[in-house]
Amino acid sequence: MRGIAFFSGGKDGLYALYLAERKGVDVPYLLTLKTTIGLSPHWENFEALKTLADVMGKEMLTFDMKEGSDALAEFIGSLGVDYLIAGDVYLEDHLRWVKLLAEKAGVKPLEPLWGRDTRELAEEMLNEGFKWAIIAVNKEKLGKGWLGYIFRSVADLEKFLEANPSVDPVGEAGEFHTALLESPLFNGGFDIEVKSVEESERYLWARFGLRKT
Repeated sequence: MRGIAFFSGGKDGLYALYLAERKGVDVPYLLTLKTTIGLSPHWENFEALKTLADVMGKEMLTFDMKEGSDALAEFIGSLGVDYLIAGDVYLEDHLRWVKLLAEKAGVKPLEPLWGRDTRELAEEMLNEGFKWAIIAVNKEKLGKGWLGYIFRSVADLEKFLEANPSVDPVGEAGEFHTALLESPLFNGGFDIEVKSVEESERYLWARFGLRKT
């Protein structure tokens, strides 16, 4: 069994990939989308994404969504994979899009995080050795001071949630975006170096580099 996983460098998609591989799915490809619905703090840090892909030994593929979902489905279908892997937890609209895309591509959707309690999920990821940093904050939900905040332990998660009780523990509603710094998917880990803070219509976000620890 082979799969391709959506890849932004964030924790959820990579944890979904991790769980898929534990189920026996070989995932040689990572798929990064250039969005047409506003600035992506992940795409803007493209070199950091390449660094993560390289350290996992996987091929990073890119697709410009201005070509449309049908063209994306055709592209996925040309790769000879069986599964399309995504890290959605409770966003119904995105789940429907992934299912439709997979159907058009002739592959099966695989959403191993779907329906999970997000607090339990965040704790599980930390206990599995995943560590991540916040690289973007929704200006209406979180302050600039949380940019670069690193979740290394459940204690870090508890500190964050105590200060931000209305924010989803994994940022599923778009309150924040992350970059993975350490995980069983790659040897060693990274420190994050925030080079500048930028502002878009919705987000404050960091241009950052990754430095091996």
